[in-house]
Amino acid sequence: MKCLVTGATGYVGGRLAPRLLAEGHTVRCLARRAGRLRDVPWASQVEVVEGDLSRPESLTGVFDGVDVAYYLVHSLGQTGFETADRQAATTFAAAAHAAGVRRIVYLGGPEPAADDEHSSAHLRSRTEVGRILLDSGVPTVVLRAAVIIGSGSASFEMLRYLTERLPVMVTPRWVTNRIQPIAVRDVLRYLVGCAGLPAEVNRAFDIAGPDVLTFGDMMQRYARVAGLSRRLLLPVRPLTPTLSSYWVGLVTPVPNALARPLVESLVHESVAHEHDIAAYLPDPPGGLTGFDQAVELALTKVRDAQVETRWSNAAGADAPAEPLPSDPHWSGGTAYTDLRRRAVAAPPEALWQVIEGIGGENGWYSFPLAWSVRGWLDRLVGGVGLRRGRRHPHRLRVGEALDFWRVEEIVPGELLRLRAEMRVPGRAWLEMRVQQDDTGQVCYRQRAVFLPRGLAGHVYWAAVAPFHSLVFGGMARNIARDAERIETPTRAH
Repeated sequence: MKCLVTGATGYVGGRLAPRLLAEGHTVRCLARRAGRLRDVPWASQVEVVEGDLSRPESLTGVFDGVDVAYYLVHSLGQTGFETADRQAATTFAAAAHAAGVRRIVYLGGPEPAADDEHSSAHLRSRTEVGRILLDSGVPTVVLRAAVIIGSGSASFEMLRYLTERLPVMVTPRWVTNRIQPIAVRDVLRYLVGCAGLPAEVNRAFDIAGPDVLTFGDMMQRYARVAGLSRRLLLPVRPLTPTLSSYWVGLVTPVPNALARPLVESLVHESVAHEHDIAAYLPDPPGGLTGFDQAVELALTKVRDAQVETRWSNAAGADAPAEPLPSDPHWSGGTAYTDLRRRAVAAPPEALWQVIEGIGGENGWYSFPLAWSVRGWLDRLVGGVGLRRGRRHPHRLRVGEALDFWRVEEIVPGELLRLRAEMRVPGRAWLEMRVQQDDTGQVCYRQRAVFLPRGLAGHVYWAAVAPFHSLVFGGMARNIARDAERIETPTRAH
């Protein structure tokens, strides 16, 4: 069949596409910017089309010839996400129906009780999207999953960092609510299998793993699997979901904007009420993946640097589409720049190795305290902070998150361009290049560019400019130094 995957740059969509290919399906991926999928391993095997579900006019031809359309997009973490998701789902449903699509598959969340006046906006929105798709006139399957356990998922990262960093923790009431988590491998098996369901199936299914646990139980069992001591949990009733989300935002890589809807979802018990999906897609011979095994598999992927996708892969709709400004008069506005050049007594391969390994555990090669403080300040104002890290310790792809940057362009051996996603009054880029002149001299070229927004942007640049010699100057020196240190083994090899 021909399958359309929306959200292919996201956590689940980025894993689903190659699995559909493995089953022999033809895959078309919808993305706001096709370049975001350029470097994924399966890029040459899929058709990538550009379009935006918030702009119906951009979807011409996208659904043509499609048998199964997967709806895996959401605006979670963005202001007004309920309205945005409602409009996107309505547009998707209408386009799929008009094109004669034979099946829609949607991955949603648990449905809150009808009489629950305090249900989270996140769960209400997921439920509303499911209803819109079910009413589309196209046979639809809505898969309702609670917490997904897998390397790189937001829920797993939240669980992982809370457990590993806090051996003693003050906990809110919701840690005693029951949850039925599911391994990402089982979610993907269901998503792939739903492509072949009979046309008369038009309904929602609960999908979940075999274990019913509280979040507190999940922390203790994670600690056991990870070889950590038992955690001491001290319940405090006044710790509201809002306060909890700030606490989660400070301790984990998940920013407040995403942590809040996730935490609010945990306030409700998320236990499967039926397992009807088994009548169409029976459980695998060994049964569904248990919680402990799912954690063990996820930790193995993290340890072996084999994380396929991460929650931070997806960029919001408000992410700028324009490339780095090429000169100070770009678009008639002001662009501040900080340019550094440094000769490097090392082969270009060694210099590139250092550049591509920047961020995450390797840090930013200058004034660690300044970078750390900047990350904490960003978290305090609701930004992503510096703790998103990187998916792989040595390799980067276009579109990946890298601490509080995103990879906007990468030319192996030559160029790495990062776009800032920290909270700043303007837009910022950091560009690193490997250059070699006619004499064979290797040069490291580094450029930071800032486009101010209003007076606040100009004031911001003036305030941070005095520190650039320490931050950007130190970065250039230390990147060159580290490249020179690995020159000998590189040449010997």
